[in-house]
Amino acid sequence: MKKLKVYVYAICKNESKFVEDYVKSMQEADGIYILDTGSKDDTVKKLEKLNVHVKQEIIEPFRFDIARNKSLEMVPEDADICVCTDLDEAFEPGWREKLEKVWLAENPTRVDYLYNWSFDAYGHPATTFYISKIHKRNSYIWHHPVHEVLKCLEKTEKSVIAEGIVLNHHQDITKTRASYLPLLELSVKEDPTDDRNMHYLGREYMYYEKWNEAIDTLIQHLNLKTSTWKDERAASMRFIARSYKGLKRPLEAKMWLEYAIQEAPYLREGYVELANIYYEEQNYQKTYEYLKKASQIKEKNKTYINESFCWNSYFYDMLSVVAFYLGKKEEAIEAVSKAIELDENNERLQKNLETMKKA
Repeated sequence: MKKLKVYVYAICKNESKFVEDYVKSMQEADGIYILDTGSKDDTVKKLEKLNVHVKQEIIEPFRFDIARNKSLEMVPEDADICVCTDLDEAFEPGWREKLEKVWLAENPTRVDYLYNWSFDAYGHPATTFYISKIHKRNSYIWHHPVHEVLKCLEKTEKSVIAEGIVLNHHQDITKTRASYLPLLELSVKEDPTDDRNMHYLGREYMYYEKWNEAIDTLIQHLNLKTSTWKDERAASMRFIARSYKGLKRPLEAKMWLEYAIQEAPYLREGYVELANIYYEEQNYQKTYEYLKKASQIKEKNKTYINESFCWNSYFYDMLSVVAFYLGKKEEAIEAVSKAIELDENNERLQKNLETMKKA
């Protein structure tokens, strides 16, 4: 098999605690190139000690696309494959062999692979989807100030899935995302027709509890001609519903969740969020009906849209409680038992199971 030249590149800032695991997982590459954008800890010293190619540069005002492009410029020109990563990520072993195999067989311009973005308390993947940050050396540049994407420079683009390549994300929850909102506002200002970042901006307003801004922006997303991906459209509708709920307007919230269900009836999320509103209102019959509809959906889509609470113990916990209140004791016991399988150290669930069995 032809020997390909594979290089990893990344940007970083104050990532000291991730350095060893990151470098270990990336050592299957022919080289690791990292742009440090202003670390105050010993990140750079650790990377240099592990023979990583490191360059330091402060980017003001900071933009992720500029930083990524500068890190990409560090990669040797003779690279066949460039692998963009972050220091809080780690590949599972054997990734390079799988990458070379699909690259030689398919001759793509970029490669999609599985990304475990979050994990539950027991280390099981919670949110999983495909990402595409492996690409040809001179065929792409990064675009957008935040939530940056690869923009193809060739006339034709070919993307393939590399089965078996898994990248795990170990997020540093202590890090602030304060820069995201102004960068998203800038991104939408630069390109108001980009549906993806319009959706992200609306979501970010929702995170900040800027309810009216979130609603207006997400409706703009839905009205864009390029807004055609049903999963993301349904997510915008759910976020509008959450915003109306934040404004204490449950009728509008329920209406938008019904829209989300109509838009993507194959996703659990709309049903579960609507069930949750009825649960808070103690309307257990309606809660039960929507949870049962959600339970008929057996497969979680591998996109960033999926929500872990629709598949973890929370879902089965709520189902067990409403089934119990409705006199469906056997179904309640089955549901709480499933919740315990997913959250075995939860004492409250254990007590609920005992109570239900006694009843």
